[in-house]
Parts: sequence; structure tokens; C-alpha cells
Amino acid sequence: MSIAADPRTIPFADAHGAEKTLADYGDGVILVVNVASKCGFTPQYEQLEQLQRAYGDRGLTVVGFPCNQFMGQEPGSTDEVVEYCTTTWGVTFPIADKVRVNGSHAAPLFKALKKTKDGKGLAGPVAWNFEKFLVLPSGEVRRFRSKTVPDDPAIVRLIEEHVAS
Repeated sequence: MSIAADPRTIPFADAHGAEKTLADYGDGVILVVNVASKCGFTPQYEQLEQLQRAYGDRGLTVVGFPCNQFMGQEPGSTDEVVEYCTTTWGVTFPIADKVRVNGSHAAPLFKALKKTKDGKGLAGPVAWNFEKFLVLPSGEVRRFRSKTVPDDPAIVRLIEEHVAS
């Protein structure tokens, strides 16, 4: 489903505080994920990294957005999150600065992404950590809830359809 503003142009801060947009990561497929280090879904970092390694040279970029809105499961600083991700899970994909994904202070990128409906036709608030938004080169967004693992066939099929061969 398309959203009004192209999500590739909405600014956010990276882990070092520099302003970025998804377009800064190229014109390929971007997998945006709100992440947390102390969540039952945290092992999804491994699958996210596997996707990055498998498809990164073909145009996929995974971008993790740490968020502490769900039961305080991302309590550390952005630097601590990056350290945890790289040392525990071997993450090489970019991690952004911590964000809010819901509420009046939600990051603009997530305000836009949340307008996208999931497979059940539901848009609205991010329900939990590790919700995934696959931003295709056209700017079209596909939304997958937390229980959908990163290497789910539906996600992999979309990545393969939109990355270089």
C-alpha cells in the first residue's frame, strides 16, 4: 500500500545523531524494524542480519530503530544498543537513534509508515517490538507484524522481486 509521503524522504537521526533519510541507503529495498534488546522477539536480529548479508549487495538495507515504548524493553542509550547489537548478534546493518513509534511524539517516519495496512487490512499503531515495514523502490510499503519472522517467505519473496539479480 502506498502512503502519502514517500517514506524515503522523511528525515531521522542515525545512531551518531546525523540526519539521514532512507534514500541515503540507496534506491533499493529498505526493511525498517523497530527493535528492542530485551524482548522475546530479540532473536530476530539474527534473521535480520542474515537478510542483510544475503541481499545487501543486491540492494537491501535493513535499518533498526531502537524503541523503548513497549514494557521498557530497550532501556539503554543508543550507543549501548549499537554495542549490544554488534557484539551479541553480529549486526552490520545501520541502527538509528532511539525513537518513539506511537503517540503524539512518534518519529515522523513511523507516523507515515503506520498508515500502511498489514496483511489483515489493519493500519494504525505499532503493536510491539520488531514490527517490519518493507519499503520498496517505488515507495510502496508492506507491513508485517512482530510475529512474522524476518525470513518469512512473504518477506523474502518481496525482497527477491525488488532487488538486483
